[in-house]
Amino acid sequence: MKLQENIPLAPLTTLGVGGQARYYLEAPDRLDVISAAQFAKNEKLPLLVLGSGSNLVVADAGFEGVVVKIGPGGFSVTYPDSDPGKGAITVAVGGADGGCPMIRAVPYRVGRTDCVIRAEAGESWDDIVETALRYNAAGIECLSGIPGTVGATPVQNVGAYGQEVAETIEEIDVLDRTVMDVRTLKNAECGFGYRSSRFNTTDRDLYIILSVTFRLRWNGEPNLRYADLQRVFGARARPSLQQVREAVLQIRRSKSMVLDPDDENRRSAGSFFKNPVVPVKVFEQLDDRLRSRGLAMPSYPAAEDMRKLSAAWLVEQAGFYKGYSSGAAGISTRHSLAIVNRGGATAAEIVALKNEIQTRVMSEFGIELTPEPVFVGF
Repeated sequence: MKLQENIPLAPLTTLGVGGQARYYLEAPDRLDVISAAQFAKNEKLPLLVLGSGSNLVVADAGFEGVVVKIGPGGFSVTYPDSDPGKGAITVAVGGADGGCPMIRAVPYRVGRTDCVIRAEAGESWDDIVETALRYNAAGIECLSGIPGTVGATPVQNVGAYGQEVAETIEEIDVLDRTVMDVRTLKNAECGFGYRSSRFNTTDRDLYIILSVTFRLRWNGEPNLRYADLQRVFGARARPSLQQVREAVLQIRRSKSMVLDPDDENRRSAGSFFKNPVVPVKVFEQLDDRLRSRGLAMPSYPAAEDMRKLSAAWLVEQAGFYKGYSSGAAGISTRHSLAIVNRGGATAAEIVALKNEIQTRVMSEFGIELTPEPVFVGF
């Protein structure tokens, strides 16, 4: 375990702001992650597990703790043999030299319509999506192009275009930092909700995610619930999983939501605010008030007696248009929910713009916008 000191964090995030980490180390596999967590516990220091840095806002003062940059670690794919009498086939990818425990694990039992992918936390999320499609496994095709690592996806129950990872997660291996022991949590134990889980609510900072197991539908049909995809393919179309992936990537590119070094909006943390979910009565009161002003507010069904509002619509109606600038911070020219670093922005400028947007939306609509990114060192 090679420990480094005073390492700049801004280059390790997609937003590109923030100061230094007091301590920094790279962890190629879960054993190194566990060692790093033990070091932080022994030294009584806060710990940050860093994947691709695509969902972080790091304070200008940096992080007075231990930052662990996780490595890929490997993954396995288990799917039915074409001969029903032979059971399942497991293919392991990567991790052979890193002592990846899951590579040596007993293969998962799969039915004739199952494909199970078990991935270590540091694996690229989009690589896993691409792998699923290569094995013709449905369930995460609409989550194509989302930057980040596998371990980050359960934390916020990542979702897009009609899918959420909670729909396919079977179990998660975690390190319990209190007792420094590895345990397995089943889906029902993870407390999944809209952009939430126990990992970012009740048990924030208690667990480190080490690996995630996804149970997908082998030879399954793609998800076409999202209106944008229905418009692309039409009501009667039967696209392949790969065609749906390409459509999703194209939509994301049009909104600067695929990492592209040549995109002027590339320095962002993705969508900065969650879509608010409010009681139906609150929605109806607000909707009546807005209609009297000639405004029709988009909304969508959520949980029972709840409605989901469009954060993008609220931001735009509050006066923050695409391309809006405030110093070196601004709003993407393609997506009104993405706060961007136009070059040389400080974390303080990013937070000031966030606060300005939240304050004006609250003043105009009485709705509180909740940020999506994780704030580090504030």
